[in-house]
Amino acid sequence: MIPKTKWAALGIAALLAIAPLTGCGSSKDEAKQPEAPKTETPKTEAPKTQTDNGTKTENTDNGAKKLTGDFEIQYFVGGYGDKWWKKVIADFQAANPDLKIKENAGPKINDQMKPRWVGGNPPDFVYIDGPNLNDRQMVDDGQLEDLTDWIKDAKNIDGEKISDILAQPPQQFDGKVYDIPLVLNSWGVFWDKALFKEKGWDEPTDWQSFMSVSDKIKAAGITPFIHTGKYPYYINASILYPAIVSANNNDISILQDMAASKVEAFQNPAVLTALNKIVELRDKGFIDKASIQINHTDSQMLFLQHKDAFIPNGLWLPNEMAKDIPGGFTFGFIPSVTQDAGGKVVANTSTANVAIAKNAKNKEAAKAFLEFIFSKAQASQWAELSGAPSNIKGDISASNAPGHVKDAAKFLTDPNTVVVPAITFNADVVKVMEDATDALTISKITPEQWVERVVEAAKKVSK
Repeated sequence: MIPKTKWAALGIAALLAIAPLTGCGSSKDEAKQPEAPKTETPKTEAPKTQTDNGTKTENTDNGAKKLTGDFEIQYFVGGYGDKWWKKVIADFQAANPDLKIKENAGPKINDQMKPRWVGGNPPDFVYIDGPNLNDRQMVDDGQLEDLTDWIKDAKNIDGEKISDILAQPPQQFDGKVYDIPLVLNSWGVFWDKALFKEKGWDEPTDWQSFMSVSDKIKAAGITPFIHTGKYPYYINASILYPAIVSANNNDISILQDMAASKVEAFQNPAVLTALNKIVELRDKGFIDKASIQINHTDSQMLFLQHKDAFIPNGLWLPNEMAKDIPGGFTFGFIPSVTQDAGGKVVANTSTANVAIAKNAKNKEAAKAFLEFIFSKAQASQWAELSGAPSNIKGDISASNAPGHVKDAAKFLTDPNTVVVPAITFNADVVKVMEDATDALTISKITPEQWVERVVEAAKKVSK
């Protein structure tokens, strides 16, 4: 999966997703009551109502709205797959049999649907993930429905207030809410637990143990570390940014200042400290020389083949490579390895959000779908079917979620973990940062030159 390089700037949240599915119903037999006298009442039709956009709904006998008409959904299919989407849409359809649901999905769906968004004829509901779909741009272009008032009191199908159960709150654009985080991803470092057990290698908990075991790995003829050189934000998000936070006394504001293109943030000594850890990896010969020229799936394949022992990546990796995972391979995961011994783990997070189109034709159905998917049962299904955490608070230890997701949950719910909210960097500055990091990994520049390059980019943006 190639995630968006721009992440929505959110408030800090230290909790992760998802409670297990629970059954419903009662084991107690209801006591039989005498039948009431039967009376005949005239039959009346449930009154029909019409929304502002022309969509018809019907009020059922119990007062609930019966959804009718067409309802169109757009969702990107990438590393998380589409199993959950297929299941949740089928569940929603079963609950609303008179609704006609149309799915627009696939790995290229964002490009395919772009003309409709530009033309003012979008689908009703959109999952904002994958390339060429950016929530900030969509808000700027006036494409998303304002959910500010709705989210204040909205409840899921279980009667829980949605805003109370979110791990990370919705991003605000000039004080308003337009989309809601559905998926909570953490960047980090992966390895194969089975291989480490076989070789007797200790799993890393900090920078010292990471470097120590990398020495042993290299001595065994395996390259310790590979990254995705064509997309340097993998190594920046998993290695550089957590290292900067650790070196800044666990204060995440330095990343927020960098995202705001404040020149002094890039000149902070913590940046050089973090960059020098990448240099240490490089100079010890721990970085696979193939990294600089390969994409995400190529680097992930080499990792799965044990050509390399560690890889920086997002939590979607196991699901994305599901067809290529060798038998017995067991994913180990930690959000950061760059903290010094005794230091706090730093979890650099990102989200994938859902929204309603401003020009949606069936906003009633879209809002009902939001209420449906933000339930703990659906969150649990997301973890199990996508192999990634949902953005709903809860304990997944007893669920069928993959082991690496449970590991991530432990870190993200640990009060000693520093959780970095998803942050939006300026596009021009982040491009210079990524190119500079690639150059640093192959000895083309020094850490000081990395800073010089990025400072110049930040100055241009700040003018």
